[in-house]
Amino acid sequence: MQTRGLNTTDIMFLKQLSLINFKNYSEFEAKFSDKINCFVGNNGMGKTNLLDAIYYLSFCKSFFNSADSQNIKHREEFFVLQGYFNSFDEEHEVYCGLKRNHKKVFKNNKKEYERLSEHIGRFPLVMISPNDADLINGSSELRRKFLDGIISQYNKFYLDKLISYNQVLKQRNALLKHFAETRTFDSETLEIWDEQLILHGNSILDIRREFLKQFIPLFNFYYNFISNSREDVALEYENSLGEKEFKTALLTSLPRDRAVQYTTVGAHKDDLEFVLNGFSLKKFASQGQQKSYLLALKLAQFEFIKEQKNTKPLLLLDDVYDKLDEERFTKLLELVSSDKFGQVFITDTHPERMNELFNQKQIEHRIFLVGEGSAVAL
Repeated sequence: MQTRGLNTTDIMFLKQLSLINFKNYSEFEAKFSDKINCFVGNNGMGKTNLLDAIYYLSFCKSFFNSADSQNIKHREEFFVLQGYFNSFDEEHEVYCGLKRNHKKVFKNNKKEYERLSEHIGRFPLVMISPNDADLINGSSELRRKFLDGIISQYNKFYLDKLISYNQVLKQRNALLKHFAETRTFDSETLEIWDEQLILHGNSILDIRREFLKQFIPLFNFYYNFISNSREDVALEYENSLGEKEFKTALLTSLPRDRAVQYTTVGAHKDDLEFVLNGFSLKKFASQGQQKSYLLALKLAQFEFIKEQKNTKPLLLLDDVYDKLDEERFTKLLELVSSDKFGQVFITDTHPERMNELFNQKQIEHRIFLVGEGSAVAL
């Protein structure tokens, strides 16, 4: 048994995965290399679904589908996921089962969790996907989820505060709607929810700011590494409160909140601004700069979680080759196969290309050929 010390990094990896009725898989089972694993095959065969199953075992949910029932194979009544992890030489059997119209069951070593939040961060993971482009082009909610997803993997206090904040927010919004429907107003009842929202919201804001202080230098390092450039990149936190205290902001926005029947300021409305050379990344950056920016964000996420958890997270790379030029991809492959990284899962459409790259660089790897809902080790 290893002993956790200040300079000890946990060797954590997924030894084995089995699926029943998950997405397009009736059954699947495979054992993995503790270094590089590659799922290869034509598009639409289910390569990404295997990555999503691994993601599910870490986060208790799909990376792609918010509704759990959408992950059950068509015309089936349930799905089962099982993963066998090794962490600090300890074996962990992680189980997830879902029947239609039933509560999801999640277990670690046959013990069911009372709250799924207890599992988050036990087996840290970072996913790099074509969907990451939505961080630039999508809504502020996606950028907040990115922020919250990193912090929640290492800070249980933050995750609890986030859950409590969202519960209070739901109650406050329901009260605002009730006021509108009944044409009534009760300031004392509203103040009770305001106090709770302020309590949890201020904690969330403080932790987010502290996180960014530590995260931004890592992000800058990886952007410079990937792009070989001297461009000035920045991450800026946009606080919906402005310069106001939370209580003052709630009072100021109350007329608007009552009109629209929901809370318009707070941690749930904050955003991240992506900046390149002092300008908006979305409006003024080239596609290559945007790709480098996103990749740097995700690699910084990996590095930050590794430092905080003393564990190398699993790294999932979905269809990365087709989204990067060959020079960037080769550089990325060399990086993730180094000792800085642990177990990696990659999807690609060309088995020969992957095999040649891995053998050329003498990288330990295992390749699985994926067909329609099946996979065979090559």
